Amino acid sequence: MYKNLKNTITDFIKTLKNPPKIILTTSDPKFAIEAFEYDFIVDYLLKPLESSRFQKAIKKANNKKLEPQQTVLKSEDTSNDFYVNIDRRLIKIDLPSIYLVEAKGDYINIKTEDKHYKVHSTLKKIEEKLPDALFLKIHRSYIINLKKIIDIEDNSVLIKKDVIPVSRSKRPELMKRLDLL
Repeated sequence: MYKNLKNTITDFIKTLKNPPKIILTTSDPKFAIEAFEYDFIVDYLLKPLESSRFQKAIKKANNKKLEPQQTVLKSEDTSNDFYVNIDRRLIKIDLPSIYLVEAKGDYINIKTEDKHYKVHSTLKKIEEKLPDALFLKIHRSYIINLKKIIDIEDNSVLIKKDVIPVSRSKRPELMKRLDLL
């Protein structure tokens, strides 16, 4: 019941144009990382509440400007990595090592040189976080690292052993972004 109520509340808040800043309080610390998936949650307090910690949370809420998804760092950041929330853990992923991001329903698969990560997110959210200079959405379900392309044939690209379709509408942008002779 708690999970359904939580999902209903967070779904409702996501629909608001200007969502309120929220400070969560609970006696269960295992929900802390999950709480920061939402950009409208500005702090997380454990019960029993301490007055000084509560005051700090209030100050943080008053000073904080809400910005889209703070779990994944913005592409304007100069760092070469970002964090994703997987099973209540924040996992650091090196941006240049990503060669493919694939949409699969409510999840995305992030494929890197070493590992594959399944993240509960949308392709649109991850696209906003990836640097445009390195990544391109070539299909409604795929974002690729342009530096990792091995071969292009007709309406598909080869990266590692993955053959990825290129939509007709995205092909001109792909050709423009490549360094052709």
